[in-house]
Amino acid sequence: MSTGYKISDGQALYFLTFQIAGWVDIFTRRLYKDIVIDSLGYCQLNKGLNLFAYVIMSNHIHLLAQSETGDLSGIIRDFKNFTSRKFLEILNDGSESRRDWMKLVFEYHGKYKNKQTNQVWTHENHAEEIYSQKFIEQKVEYIHNNPVRAGIVVRPEDYLYSSARNYAELDYVLDVVKLDFLWKTV
Repeated sequence: MSTGYKISDGQALYFLTFQIAGWVDIFTRRLYKDIVIDSLGYCQLNKGLNLFAYVIMSNHIHLLAQSETGDLSGIIRDFKNFTSRKFLEILNDGSESRRDWMKLVFEYHGKYKNKQTNQVWTHENHAEEIYSQKFIEQKVEYIHNNPVRAGIVVRPEDYLYSSARNYAELDYVLDVVKLDFLWKTV
């Protein structure tokens, strides 16, 4: 069912949320987070993804992103397809202790989709087009403070899988296009 949060302008700046089907906490394992980081990096280098802010939480991801090519929907589709395949490969190789349960959840969510046996990501992207500087600042603040609100860290820049580290000028795992405004820990 559609919620109305769709990408209508492929070149506009969007706040996006991707969630794992069944809210499975897949990103409690570093291996899965690193696949996301590598895939986003690939999209930046090869598909024209401009990434301004991000955070990887236990079962969802927030991005502030834009496409240089005008095909943000296509980039997201390719990103989700690739990462889904990689996640399922890990489940099938037997190294994941939660393998049976995760496979059941992904099979359950995939069984109602045409020509699909598993669904790892939900189909929604919760895309909100950014329309003002204030909205940009609110979304970056929301993204960066997500791990703080979840009780994972005390300061946003302490969370490795977030662009808060980029903005705080600390070592980071993924490059972003830093926005021109002052960001600091609240």
